[in-house]
Amino acid sequence: MRTKRKVSLTIDEETYNAIEKASRTRRIAKSQLAQEALCLWLKKETEALMAKGYEEMAEEDEKLAALTFEAQREILK
Repeated sequence: MRTKRKVSLTIDEETYNAIEKASRTRRIAKSQLAQEALCLWLKKETEALMAKGYEEMAEEDEKLAALTFEAQREILK
């Protein structure tokens, strides 16, 4: 069973007006609009952290490959 929690936010007037307009245009509640926006933000942040991790792993893999290659060259001399 899913439960909902009430959250209070303080935002500037311009953002509030944009949310009001989007809510009317899409015909959804402001709370639903906020929930969708926060979910998208969380997904984006997670993907960014994962991409950074993969880049760091690639750098480590490249260094290890270079070290292994050099060791093999020394053995084969």
